[in-house]
Amino acid sequence: MHSLYLPRDMLAGETALVTGAGSGINQGIARMLAAHGARVVMVGRRLEKLDETREMIEKAGGEAIGFSADVRDAEAMNEAAQQGADHFGAYEIVVAGAAGNFLAPAEAISSNGFSAVVDIDLKGTFHTFKAAFPHLAGSNVKMLAITAPQSQMPMPYQAHVCAAKAAVDMLVKTLAIEWGKRGVRVNALSPGYVAGTVGGDLLAADKGDEIRTRLPLGRFSMVDEMAQMAMLMVSPLTGYMTGQVVALDGGVSLLGGSAMLDIVSG
Repeated sequence: MHSLYLPRDMLAGETALVTGAGSGINQGIARMLAAHGARVVMVGRRLEKLDETREMIEKAGGEAIGFSADVRDAEAMNEAAQQGADHFGAYEIVVAGAAGNFLAPAEAISSNGFSAVVDIDLKGTFHTFKAAFPHLAGSNVKMLAITAPQSQMPMPYQAHVCAAKAAVDMLVKTLAIEWGKRGVRVNALSPGYVAGTVGGDLLAADKGDEIRTRLPLGRFSMVDEMAQMAMLMVSPLTGYMTGQVVALDGGVSLLGGSAMLDIVSG
C-alpha cells in the first residue's frame, strides 16, 4: 500500500503516532505512513484491532507497535505516547484521528451523549497532540487532525458533531500559531462520506444511493484516497502549509447541510 507519486522511502527514519488506527481512515493512514518508511505507533481502545493493523503493516515490510489507551483519558494518552517514543524514538508525525458520531435531533441528545462526542473528538485531539508534545523531534514535525465537513457546514441531527469538529478546526489553527516557531506544522483533513468505515458502510447500506445522487462527484470516497491525502499533508510537498483545513469530501461541503435533511431524518 503506497501512493503513486511519492517515494516509498520518503518517511524513512521518522516516527509517527496515530490514534484510532484499528480501523477505517486511521488504519489506512497508519498503513500508508508505514509503506513510506515511517515507524508507526498506534493507539486505540481495542488492542486486538491494533494488532490486526500491525500484522498488515509488518506483512508489507513495515514497522508498527500498538498501545491500548482511550483518547479521552489524558494520563493514558501520556503513557502511550511515552511508551511509543521509548520504542521507536521522537515523533515527526502525529495524527489525531479517533472520533465518535451518531444521528439524533438536538432535543434528543442527552448530556452524556453530547459529552461523549466532544470528549472523543475535541478533547481526544487535544490529548493526542499534548501527549506527543514532550516527545516531538527537534524540527520538521507534522501534526494532522481528522475533522469533518460538519466543522464548517451546519448539519441537521449533528449538533454535537458540528460543535466538536468546529472546535477541532480552531484548535488546529491555534496550535499552528503557537507551535510554528519550533518547527511544527498543524493541519486538518476533512473527509466526507467514506466507504470502508463503520459510518460510511452503514450509510451506504441504508441510504447510499440517495446520498450518491446528491454528491457533486456522485460517489463515496475510499479509505486509500484519504490516506494518500494525509500522506501528502505530512510530506515535504506541503512544507509551507500550516493551520489549514483540507476538504477531501467530493464536494458535499458545497451543498449545505440542509441538502441532506430529508435523508438523515427519513
